[in-house]
Amino acid sequence: MTAITRRLFLSLSAALIPSAAAAHHGWSRYDTSKAFEATGRITASTFEYPHCEIEVDVEGKLWHFVLAPPSRMQRRGVTPEMIGVGRTCTVFGYPHTSTADEARIEYIVLDGKRFELR
Repeated sequence: MTAITRRLFLSLSAALIPSAAAAHHGWSRYDTSKAFEATGRITASTFEYPHCEIEVDVEGKLWHFVLAPPSRMQRRGVTPEMIGVGRTCTVFGYPHTSTADEARIEYIVLDGKRFELR
């Protein structure tokens, strides 16, 4: 590797690291003093990195719930089908400090079984 190629590689690597870090949200934006539990029907679901996510209709209000990464979900026994559209779930989590319809989920109950996500 030439000196110019090495400098270019290092410059590009350094430029990309902050963007990758910024793309992943921090948990500090969720208020752990306002924990809540909710039950509803899943209306949308993604099982992909960085985190699985579900949209849930809870008594007429649509919530966006941030779950664990897919690898952790699978290790804990949760499959994509278990959080599929039309399924019912109960979640326990913390609301976002500035986004009224978003929450970080600590555990989810599916088919009567509790799955820890953190």
